[in-house]
Amino acid sequence: MSKAKDSVTETIKTVVYALLIAGLFRSLLFQPFFIPSSSMKSTLLVGDFLFVNKMSYGYSKYSCPFEFMCPFSGRILDSAPERGDVVVFQHPTQHRAFVKRLIGLPGDKIQMKSGVLYINGEEAKQTDAGTFSEVFEAQGRSGNTPRCSNAAVGFGGECVKESVTETFPDGHAHTILNIGPTRMDDTQVFTVPAKQYFFMGDNRDNSADSRIAQPMGVGFVPEEYLLGRVDRVIFSAKGKSLLFFWTWRWDRIFEEIV
Repeated sequence: MSKAKDSVTETIKTVVYALLIAGLFRSLLFQPFFIPSSSMKSTLLVGDFLFVNKMSYGYSKYSCPFEFMCPFSGRILDSAPERGDVVVFQHPTQHRAFVKRLIGLPGDKIQMKSGVLYINGEEAKQTDAGTFSEVFEAQGRSGNTPRCSNAAVGFGGECVKESVTETFPDGHAHTILNIGPTRMDDTQVFTVPAKQYFFMGDNRDNSADSRIAQPMGVGFVPEEYLLGRVDRVIFSAKGKSLLFFWTWRWDRIFEEIV
């Protein structure tokens, strides 16, 4: 009987240690993140699997799986993010993780004019990058269908969006998508407060981001809500589960995020 009890005790201890190690790994190093929506196309696709680098910007209470595990205010080991980073952050009011591109740093003035981004009054130049094409079909676990520039598309048809390369005044370049005119193509001037950040999705016409105030959008994001930067796609599947091997996107494994 004592041997059986010892065996059970050792098993419980092993499970507890494993959970603690996993919790520390997730809290301090890398957190897994699965892309559920299309707001960052074509940089990130629905079904991309990433690891968030938790070391990139330091830590706050939101860096831990449970807030009681990080019982401090503000940030420790703090490092400032750079404009153009693709960042995972905790939504300040919806209590779930978002991934967007960092557009505005503290003190910046951000505005959209006719679909073109302006940072501190300087235009982020756009150059033609052709088109982004995908099959019009249910995508990912949610089963949502993509929005298209080429009007109504039947299931299995080609869904097309305009693709352009956007270059920030500091030289950082990345690809964004344009579906068509929307009310968010022209905005007020947003002045980013101290210790807060302004984010936008690369799929500009299909992204709830800092152009929309909370709670419906993201608004300005305080620095303590930043979870980390993502640098590469680790794995990708266009089906509802990573187990559906016939839906794997082999060309996206370990693809660098620009």
